[in-house]
Amino acid sequence: MEKIRIGIYGYGNLGKGVEIAVKSNPDMELKGIFTRREPTSLKTVYSDSPVYNVVDAPKMKEEIDVMILCGGSATDLPVQGPEVCSMFNTVDSFDTHAKVPEYFASMDETAKKANTLALISCGWDPGLFSVNRALFEAILPSGENYVFYGRGLSQGHSDAIRRLNGVKNAVQYTVPYDEAVRKVRNGENPEFASVREVMWRECFVVLEDGADPEKVEKDIKEMPNYFEPYNTVVHFISEAELKENHFGMPHGGFVLRSGNTSENVNQVAEFSLKLDSNPEFTASVLVAYARAIAKMRKSGTTGAVTVLDVPIASLSNKSRDELLKNIL
Repeated sequence: MEKIRIGIYGYGNLGKGVEIAVKSNPDMELKGIFTRREPTSLKTVYSDSPVYNVVDAPKMKEEIDVMILCGGSATDLPVQGPEVCSMFNTVDSFDTHAKVPEYFASMDETAKKANTLALISCGWDPGLFSVNRALFEAILPSGENYVFYGRGLSQGHSDAIRRLNGVKNAVQYTVPYDEAVRKVRNGENPEFASVREVMWRECFVVLEDGADPEKVEKDIKEMPNYFEPYNTVVHFISEAELKENHFGMPHGGFVLRSGNTSENVNQVAEFSLKLDSNPEFTASVLVAYARAIAKMRKSGTTGAVTVLDVPIASLSNKSRDELLKNIL
């Protein structure tokens, strides 16, 4: 069996998850982890995982079928995405929803020039939730989409806080309002004036020595796209408390569509996730879509694509006959 050759660009929690996921897929092999750190200082999940500095990535263009980008959406991916897809086929988890069209345009232009294929905004939202939003809306055209997250730890939002001046460490939880969820599941089709009525954000922050807590709290609450649209609560805690009480990475959520198929006949469709490890699940999604991107690139597709452009069957390592017999 010819294996799909995977590279990992960036090695935080998501990168470790990708390393684990690749090992679990017999049709894939890890060709390299690329880091900005000193390669010998990196402690990988598996001792045989090859590690290189990012400056060595261009030398391995012919050895990697798909490079999975594991940087953060706030500052890493807007720079790394176009840079890396100028050399490799890529998959990333860019999750700043408001900037997806802008990021797509940048990746599409670069990938078309480089004759590569770039899948953007892959994960569970955007990603799997996006697929279900599109599916449910097509089935129930007369209705409304609703999305709830958590209670769970958001990697992207936590990363955004950690990059602020004065912040030593931080985690952020997204929490849905129970009453809002109840109304949707009951088929009441509520109209929410803003996301402030749907979910709120809770932050636990460890400050750098000498940092001004009032300024840090203000910087968090006024951060565009991430916190400004939401009711946000900030707690300042010690490093010891963070490690003791916030070491796990659970998350989850659900996307629903409530709509009528005829007068007085309401239908509610729901897709939900309950995750013990947000980064490991997100990584598993990225790896499955990396398989699809490898297949699509072989068929000649270039430019940028999203999960809405990828056939579900191409995510699987099973043959069409196996899918027809065991899945359909």
